[in-house]
Amino acid sequence: MTDTADREIVTTAVIAAPRARVFEAWVDPVQMVQWWGPNGFTTTMQEMDVRPGGVWQFIMHGPDGVDYKNKSIFEEIVTPERIVYSHLSGPAFRTTTTFDEGGGRTTVTMQMVFESAKERDQAVKVFGAVEGAKQTLARLEQHVMRPS
Repeated sequence: MTDTADREIVTTAVIAAPRARVFEAWVDPVQMVQWWGPNGFTTTMQEMDVRPGGVWQFIMHGPDGVDYKNKSIFEEIVTPERIVYSHLSGPAFRTTTTFDEGGGRTTVTMQMVFESAKERDQAVKVFGAVEGAKQTLARLEQHVMRPS
């Protein structure tokens, strides 16, 4: 058990696509708006500067008509292995997404670490963060599996 286990959400998906393709879908704003977010959500990208210190701002439009403004700062980009960013608009959390290739498949692991267990629990309860993360990775898989 890690020292962050009580305040983290970890979601993994195995995608039958090359790592470079999956990583590119994550760092290309044109592609990202096609799959980012849970089922029924759409995304308007405002800024996506994929480099350490770069700003990532977007609005997620919920199926209920509610808009969710998001702002993050990229901390680390290791192409095509890892993306680390800090989500600044509440709730605050740090996400490390890794892309591991093997056997023609890519294992994507998203680890969100919140400032406290209480904040993690609230994100799960209020925003459906666990199911939302699973749906987001499923949408990523659908996106990269479409013919180019």
